[in-house]
Amino acid sequence: MRRRAATGIGVLTEAPAAAARNDCLMTTFLHGERQAILDSAVAALKRAHARHYEAEAQAEVYRRLAGLYDEVDAAFADHDLSRIVEFARELARTRYATGYDLSEVQTAFNVLEEAIWRRAFATLPPAEFAPVITRASTILGAAKDALAREYVTLATHGHAPALDLPALIAGTGAP
Repeated sequence: MRRRAATGIGVLTEAPAAAARNDCLMTTFLHGERQAILDSAVAALKRAHARHYEAEAQAEVYRRLAGLYDEVDAAFADHDLSRIVEFARELARTRYATGYDLSEVQTAFNVLEEAIWRRAFATLPPAEFAPVITRASTILGAAKDALAREYVTLATHGHAPALDLPALIAGTGAP
């Protein structure tokens, strides 16, 4: 898979035959494994003890992760990262304003990515791992990058209750 710029946002492109085969594989996988992936991601997020997500009802955590999953699915279907990048930016603004630490929101993205990987390894033949994992990681990587950039932008314009820059730089995370 190659990335090419389209108005500053990556567009996913592949050779036509590989793209058609991988599109079918990814569509089948994302739609067929949605429930299992989301259940796994919800459980992992609860185990991560992210303060704000831990306080939420499981149904709300599921709803939020399902929204992110739908954005991953749309980015794949459209071969366009712009929508999920804007989703991540808006999510950063919302979560920042409500006091979420960047690490909490990044954890939500990470558990979804890990759940996709685990389900791919559990259900697909080895020859099909790469297209699914590569696409999921590309899409979620772009979203996580946009999320972090937006948090940093917000933090530089005022007091950051949701971002502990010294801890982030030191690699220790926030309290």
